[in-house]
Amino acid sequence: MRPRKLLLSPSMSFFTASRSWDSLRRNAPFAANGRFTSFSYSLYAEYGLTRRFTLVALLPYVINNYEDDVNKTLYQGPTDLEVGLRYYIANINYIYYFTVQGTFITPLYNEPNLGYMENGAEVKFSFAGSGKVLSKNYYFTVENAVRQYFGTQGPTQDRYNGSFGLTLDRKFKHQLSVSAGGSYSTSSFTAFSPIQATNKNFSFTQASVSYGYTFGKGFSVFLTAGKFLTGRNTGDGKSASVAFIIKPW
Repeated sequence: MRPRKLLLSPSMSFFTASRSWDSLRRNAPFAANGRFTSFSYSLYAEYGLTRRFTLVALLPYVINNYEDDVNKTLYQGPTDLEVGLRYYIANINYIYYFTVQGTFITPLYNEPNLGYMENGAEVKFSFAGSGKVLSKNYYFTVENAVRQYFGTQGPTQDRYNGSFGLTLDRKFKHQLSVSAGGSYSTSSFTAFSPIQATNKNFSFTQASVSYGYTFGKGFSVFLTAGKFLTGRNTGDGKSASVAFIIKPW
């Protein structure tokens, strides 16, 4: 991001799970034909402060629903506001880039089924680059983040992701990418709930594929489908999302 430039990314995503992995990674259906679904709407913003520093923010809103043969619950509202500062450490020939980001996390809700209701902080390191392979332009991103919530039961989380994409045409309009990532969360609170936002001691690995189309310099859209591959104390879920990249000026 160049100084005084703004990027906006509104997105919508859907997640559903009717099965889960227990603490021993055994996979089984939720009790009483249970199913968890979550709709998430978020707005990400990034603003260039200087040539090396950018200000980032994420504001999400979710609708969480769990129902089985006996009960039905619905919780909705804003979740955790994230505000951070990203620093561009260095580059190699203006092809490969290294960044670090510090983020402060604060809850915007009082409902325990929407999240941990705790402040937190995160440090994330990123490595990204681009090049050519088989006459196609490629790009990649590798990220790892350590997040700490400040409650007595944490949790402490390691969140990681890697993606690789190809530009399919000479006009750089069509893109196809694959990614893999996950989260490893530890806490003394080990209870499991099918409402995913309340779990503190868990891990999962997921894979996804995305298609992107660029309409011009200021507007792009990305469609993504994902699947959990393995986990512990977490739902066995599938996801779909649409995200827009907007550069107003």
